[in-house]
Amino acid sequence: MAVEEPTTLLDARYSAEGATPTSWARAREILEDAELYWLSTVRPDGRPHVTPLLAVWLEAALHFCTGPEERKARNLERNAHCVLTTGRNSLWEGLDVVVEGDAVRVVDDARLCRLADAYESKYGAEWHFDVRDGAFQHTAGGEALVFEVAPATAFGFRKGEYSQTRWTF
Repeated sequence: MAVEEPTTLLDARYSAEGATPTSWARAREILEDAELYWLSTVRPDGRPHVTPLLAVWLEAALHFCTGPEERKARNLERNAHCVLTTGRNSLWEGLDVVVEGDAVRVVDDARLCRLADAYESKYGAEWHFDVRDGAFQHTAGGEALVFEVAPATAFGFRKGEYSQTRWTF
């Protein structure tokens, strides 16, 4: 499947003089390799909810899982808009990446099997999931819903040689 490259724009207001935009390929590497991500959703009363979680980049989107009764799942049931972030907790080096999009539930068992394999490959046997009835099933018990967030807009915040890049899809 051919993936369209996003439009890339350097925001000079928040970039060092002479800075260049970060490539989407570099941002994708960060999204693929990161171990921890932060998910921001909106509670029913409008207050934000932020939580750390694991995710995998596959088929041009980030994917994460959560129990059906967890706050993030309940929030996404009402409002699919969300933000996923990852990067380094450092001021002088690294690249932070922010992905804005809608969380869409993945229920196709063949696709879920590919995602389960990706989780185990990235995080190890402790994160093995079986797939049944459109969801992950964890060996320790319990169902996990799987969501995909394809970027609508993404931002890259390069530190050290500061630059802010915006990608639109």
